[in-house]
Amino acid sequence: MGTYRISQLAERTGVPATTLRYYESTGLLRAERSPAGYRIYREPAVERLEFIATAKRLGLPLDEIGELLRVRDTGACVEVKTELQPRLRARLADAERRREEVAGFIAALRAALAHLDALPDRSGRCDPDCEFPFDTADRGRWRDAPVACALPADDIRARTEQWHSALTGATRTPIPDGLQLTVPIQRLAAVAELAAAEQACCPFLDFRLHLDGPHLHVQVRSPADGQAILAELFDAAAG
Repeated sequence: MGTYRISQLAERTGVPATTLRYYESTGLLRAERSPAGYRIYREPAVERLEFIATAKRLGLPLDEIGELLRVRDTGACVEVKTELQPRLRARLADAERRREEVAGFIAALRAALAHLDALPDRSGRCDPDCEFPFDTADRGRWRDAPVACALPADDIRARTEQWHSALTGATRTPIPDGLQLTVPIQRLAAVAELAAAEQACCPFLDFRLHLDGPHLHVQVRSPADGQAILAELFDAAAG
C-alpha cells in the first residue's frame, strides 16, 4: 500500500497542501507522522479525498461531510446510504427552488425587455410610457382601454385554463377595481409570462406583481365594464 508525503498527496489528488492541513485540523483527514515529523498519508486518504470532493460538489457543507465520514468509518454501507439520502434530497429541493427563482427572474427580464423593445424611439423627455411593466405606478391607461379581447374564442378558453392552472389554490383578496391573488413565489415565471401575454390582447387589464419572500402577490384590475371578464379569468382560480 502506497504512502504519500503531503506534497505527493496534493499532486496525486489535486487538493492543495493548505487544504489538506485544514482537513486534518477539522478531523476530515488523518495523517501519521514519520520519525522526522513529516506527515505521512496512506492510500485510503486518496479515496477519502475523492469522497469529500464529490460531497462538496453535491452541495454538502464540511460539517455534514464530517458526520458522513464518521458513519462511513464505523458503519455499514446501508448506514451511509441512509445518512446520504435525506441530505441529498434537501440539496435537490433547494437547487430546484433556486432554479425556479432564476427562471422567474429571467421571465421578468424578458417581459421588461419586450416592453422596452415595443416602445418607439423618442427624442423627448421620458414619461410614464418608459416605465418597466408590472411596476407600482398607477399609469391609468388600462382605465381608458377598450374592453375587448383580441384572442379567438378557442384561444380564450385555453388562456383561461392556463390562468386557472397558474393560480390554483391562490388566496383571494378584493382590492379596488379588482383582486389580489397570492401564490407561492415559485410560480413567478408562469404568472409573469401569462400577464405579459394577457396585456398584449386585453390592454384593459392591469397587472402588478409583488414579490414578498416566499409569496407572489398578483394584483389584477380592470374598469367597470371589464369586471365580468376579470372574474371569469381569475375568481375561479382562488382556493
